[in-house]
Amino acid sequence: MLHLILTSLILVLQISLGQTKNQTVVPSFPAVIVFGDSIVDPGNNNGLKTTIKCNFSPYGQNFPGRKPTGRFSDGKIPPDIIAERLGIKEYLPAYLNPELSPEDLLTGVSFASGASGYDPLTSKTALVLSPWDQLEMFEEYKEKLKAIAGEERAAFIVSESFYVVCLGTDDLANTYTPFRSAEYDLPSYIDFILRSATSFLKELYAAGARKIAIISLPPIGCVPSQRTMRGGITRECSDTFNEAALAFNSGYNIEIQKLNSELDGVKIALFDIFGSAMDLIQHPFNHGFEVSTKGCCGTGLIEVTMLCNSITTSTCDDVSKYVFWDSYHPTQKGYEAILNYVFPKYLPLLL
Repeated sequence: MLHLILTSLILVLQISLGQTKNQTVVPSFPAVIVFGDSIVDPGNNNGLKTTIKCNFSPYGQNFPGRKPTGRFSDGKIPPDIIAERLGIKEYLPAYLNPELSPEDLLTGVSFASGASGYDPLTSKTALVLSPWDQLEMFEEYKEKLKAIAGEERAAFIVSESFYVVCLGTDDLANTYTPFRSAEYDLPSYIDFILRSATSFLKELYAAGARKIAIISLPPIGCVPSQRTMRGGITRECSDTFNEAALAFNSGYNIEIQKLNSELDGVKIALFDIFGSAMDLIQHPFNHGFEVSTKGCCGTGLIEVTMLCNSITTSTCDDVSKYVFWDSYHPTQKGYEAILNYVFPKYLPLLL
């Protein structure tokens, strides 16, 4: 027990001091296991019959080998950064990666699917994997773990791993207005996806997860595509969608605290990225950026996935100046800046 406490303290100190990839981090978790949308999808959508994919350049231009892997960014995405900072591995692979090895399975994978959401309609209309499809793959994964490592080790990996859930943005950004607004007003829709989110967490717990990091909704109204579609001629942030994100985050945190008190042995924490992301967008120069109202790809106003491609679009001269890679997803540097704040703040809640 003393060893675990000391290990946890060392880990928090190392992360708070800002580790680089060449520095050693003492891991407290055997694996990282991820469920979610495009923010945390390292390529599961590549083989799906959907247009929501990015396994082509210029995506991945700053990934090792300048390889477009299906990550929705110029380089690493949050699961990679988290796995690296926990000292587990440098990149977190997609579960559906055909080159996945037994060693990859032992230290974790991502089941995430770009454009997935808590609203079943969100995944259905985009032809991607719903959170419940991802849970089904997790059950398959657990059987593979048993075959590789034996039941005892597999059970340890499932119960002690660091779980990440990142969902909900696509529900508000892509599903509410075109499909659900005639059925729900915005507060009612938020209640609807909150019930779905809570149900998903209960099912994830039943599947064996015990240490779960929930990535909150970002300031959706300030991502470049939403500025373009909802911000008028001056492309201002959409206050309506930012307020909706805050309402969802607040409601989710209440449900999370209930689950922490009701479910035996669980630790669930809301990693609230809204404030840090908003500060990055409103004050980019304070964080080493210059552009936060448009993406690096193309005009930066609307290009994302199939519209951001090397055949018809160019990219900015210096991606390090940009918070956003395309009109929807941050750059690797943008992700790192957000995680630099939220990771050391909330990680102790799961130790």
